[in-house]
Amino acid sequence: MCNVEVIEFFIENVEIEEFEGKRVLEVGSKYINGSIRPFIERFMKPKEYIGVDIEPGRFVDVILPAERLVEYFGEESFDVVISTELLEHVRDWRLVVDNMKKVLKRGGYIYITTRSRGFPYHGYPYDFWSYELEDMVKIFSDFKIVCLKRDPSMPGVFIKARKPEDWRPIKLSDIALYSMILGKRMTKCPNINDMPIYQKAMLHLILIIRYMGSQIITLLSE
Repeated sequence: MCNVEVIEFFIENVEIEEFEGKRVLEVGSKYINGSIRPFIERFMKPKEYIGVDIEPGRFVDVILPAERLVEYFGEESFDVVISTELLEHVRDWRLVVDNMKKVLKRGGYIYITTRSRGFPYHGYPYDFWSYELEDMVKIFSDFKIVCLKRDPSMPGVFIKARKPEDWRPIKLSDIALYSMILGKRMTKCPNINDMPIYQKAMLHLILIIRYMGSQIITLLSE
């Protein structure tokens, strides 16, 4: 999902010198109801724009889990890292955030949008976490936060932060996030089997709808 507010956040906060002639990585880049990529490529003129996702699709250049960014690209290999509407869906959010921080060059910028408590469960296929403003302050206390705001139209947070030249990673293990599975703050991700029955039913319904949708698309394309 890339709603109008997400796109406006980028329009209001990107600077051409951050992107022009630079390498850009988008984590979770598959096109689903919108993308910021066409705007960045057309108006910010990056040297290279690479999109990674766990499954193929439009705007996906490399099929790769976010937990393996450093292993695949190496540390400090991108000038800008972008992630829209991904972090709530990854089980090990610490490992993913750590990878995004490490592949970013010192002095580079990271842009993240994600959902907060109050946004309905939206598994793709899972929905693990909700992030608040105070969570982002803790998670990116080793970066310089340039802009941090709520999504004005629905529960969510947007952040733009800069990696300092003297960056030293902080410890993330003590940060507790709100679990969409158990409905309380936790430092560890609970097992899917611990999910309440109504959420399990919702998850199964979502998977069935996705499967039926893919079958219809396949039939129409034949």
